[in-house]
Amino acid sequence: MADQRIFFPSQPLLPADNHSSARSTLNRRNQQEDFASILSNMTGKGRVAFSQHAQARMQERQLSFDDAQLAQLDDTVSRLAQKGAREALIYLNDIALVVSVTNRTVITAMDGTSAKDNLFMNIDSAAII
Repeated sequence: MADQRIFFPSQPLLPADNHSSARSTLNRRNQQEDFASILSNMTGKGRVAFSQHAQARMQERQLSFDDAQLAQLDDTVSRLAQKGAREALIYLNDIALVVSVTNRTVITAMDGTSAKDNLFMNIDSAAII
């Protein structure tokens, strides 16, 4: 009676190219740089992005931020991320922003008069600056 089990060789097959070690070193270096940039974005060193919807609302309502306000927003989102927030309402200089903290993205923006009549749903934290 024949054995029905399948056996695989225990040694992996390696490419026959003798120059593969130099290429793999370069690939590893590029991968490490990519990983470093991804890690810096995840640890909060990246800037907060604005979704297309948020950009349209800001343009429609004539809202803008200077560099100091953007730095405040970045810092606030970083602190919220450290505390474990996922979706937050940030009230900055009479502008209400709904922000996805995990994605570091502003979802929508409105001025104080527009925010007065709105309900903010699905947020787990708030920051007033």
